[in-house]
Amino acid sequence: MSSGFVRALVPVSVLLLAGTPRGFRESHVSSAAASRPGRAVVVRGTVSDAASNQPVASASVILGNSSVRAVSDSQGRYRLIVPESPSRDTSIVLRALRIGYSAASRTIALTADSVTVDFALQPVHLQLHQVVVTAAASSADRRAVLGSAIARSPAAAPYKARESREGSRADVVHNTEAYDPIAENPFVAPSEAPRSTFSIDVDHASYSNVRRFLNGSTLPPRDAVRIEELINYFPYELRAPSGDDPVAITTEVGTAPWSPTHRLVRIGLRGRPIETQSLPPNNLVFLIDVSGSMQSEDKLPLLKSAFRLLVNELRPQDRVALVVYAGAAGLVLPPTPGSDKERILQAIDALEAGGSTAGGAGIRLAYDVAKQHFVEGGNNRVILATDGDFNVGASSDAEMVQLIEERREQGTFLTVLGFGTGNVKDSKMEKLADKGNGNYAYVDNLSEARKVLVTEMGGTLVTVAKDVKLQVEFNPARVAAYRLIGYENRLLRDEDFKDDRKDAGDLGAGHTVTALYEIIPPGAADLSSVRRSDPLRYTGRATPGATSASDELLFVKLRYKQPQGRTSRELTHVVRDGRDVRTSHELAFAAAVAEFGMVLRDSPHKGAASMDSVIARAAEAGGEDVFGYRAEFVRLATRARDLLAQERVATRDQKRR
Repeated sequence: MSSGFVRALVPVSVLLLAGTPRGFRESHVSSAAASRPGRAVVVRGTVSDAASNQPVASASVILGNSSVRAVSDSQGRYRLIVPESPSRDTSIVLRALRIGYSAASRTIALTADSVTVDFALQPVHLQLHQVVVTAAASSADRRAVLGSAIARSPAAAPYKARESREGSRADVVHNTEAYDPIAENPFVAPSEAPRSTFSIDVDHASYSNVRRFLNGSTLPPRDAVRIEELINYFPYELRAPSGDDPVAITTEVGTAPWSPTHRLVRIGLRGRPIETQSLPPNNLVFLIDVSGSMQSEDKLPLLKSAFRLLVNELRPQDRVALVVYAGAAGLVLPPTPGSDKERILQAIDALEAGGSTAGGAGIRLAYDVAKQHFVEGGNNRVILATDGDFNVGASSDAEMVQLIEERREQGTFLTVLGFGTGNVKDSKMEKLADKGNGNYAYVDNLSEARKVLVTEMGGTLVTVAKDVKLQVEFNPARVAAYRLIGYENRLLRDEDFKDDRKDAGDLGAGHTVTALYEIIPPGAADLSSVRRSDPLRYTGRATPGATSASDELLFVKLRYKQPQGRTSRELTHVVRDGRDVRTSHELAFAAAVAEFGMVLRDSPHKGAASMDSVIARAAEAGGEDVFGYRAEFVRLATRARDLLAQERVATRDQKRR
């Protein structure tokens, strides 16, 4: 193995434990460090935005150059334990870091057992005098956002922005992030297409990626906004399965807030929850990108902290191997029981970045290791952590997809975790996870790592139903037109629904999935905008059945397979339109998130949508919000509203010149 893979071992292994008090992220040292003589000191405080005085969530507060750190919660609060202090005269340096802000440091004396240190971070604002987008784009896509570090990228193309700063020469900033283009689903008349068929999607990488842009005072590229992933980032109260089936269907009908004459249908799925101690044994292979592109703080250092969280949850019956890749791929740690956490943590702590990226070779080696130690009836899975920048070796999408599909059929699934800024290959990582019967998450901070790898570990690592497809049939007597909100890259042909050879999405233990349909009722004033084809000459339209005159709005069918099964099973559910039923907080919040996505995308279907209405309705529908996810969403929507206002001002000023 190349010496570039390993550095001197960090003497203190830091674990961010799952059992910290609600609202705080607290750092702890291992038992070996805690047993040393000395006095631990608790440092607590808040991190805020110096410009707005608003709390800053997910900021890292770090002890000097060590790995001891804490992460601020949704209220900006943090709590950090300094492992030892031999005397009250000891001074330490604390650093506060957050993408989108200038780093801040404080030197403090440990004069007591508890010390309060607050940070006010300055937002990073670069004055752009000129932004030249060199990728192909329409004039509407050439937007300069006042106060942002980069321009909103056009379509799915990588872009290059040129910045001129006062008192300096023009600098060229390269950005190679890649997003597949999204053509939003149009309204369709049931007479044209009586059924809508799609694969479920439990990924939520788009939400944390959008959060990364907004926290960096930048509007996200349109095609980075996948509305179904924004909606599914949040857990919802849904009925759990009660019979033999591992999935349950819940539906609800309400009003579309952005178009009050339209109806909004929510179809919710919930996978059977499994307690952590009851999960099948794990055969996990961590496949970690240690190439040169992974050197920045939000890549390999964050990745290592994220995997420490997962290691802390491992049980003795679990096994973990560690494969890394840069210029070449190598096995750093053979399969090791979860009880030997110290050995696993040492292997993770010893990684460093350097070299090019042999991603294809790394994936092949990781799958080979997983196959050699395959556990019958267990969770056999490769967890790939990367920025997605594959550029050496067998790196074409086609080659990797073929390999992943082959190993998927042999029972080894793939989870993909994305990290970093500037060269995120979002489209590639999503595709790999989709083909590997796994899920794709983007990790922008330790709070997100905890959500994916600790709070939702069962859903992330254990599949309870695979190849899950939905098919919805609409009653033409009550539905003049419909559209599926999001899921554009998950659409299936109607005949694919019963084709068990057709791959589809997978549902993890305890996972929830929400799909929203916007419906235009008969007689609505805006029906003229719905596209229709000319009448057929030789084939007449289907005659409406007996159910057309009933109160049925639509009919839902779901097909799934058992995790190791090859034959699907079908569930059905009738949806009726109860107009006198009050909309639940769950549907209201999901609608607010959908509206948020439509405004960010400047959707042609956004109607009267606005960030102000998003903020008001999301705040009202916050509910219990145990983890603070919904409160954070309100904060992000507020930031998006401000950035959109700045964009409008900048666009108006440009037109006046």
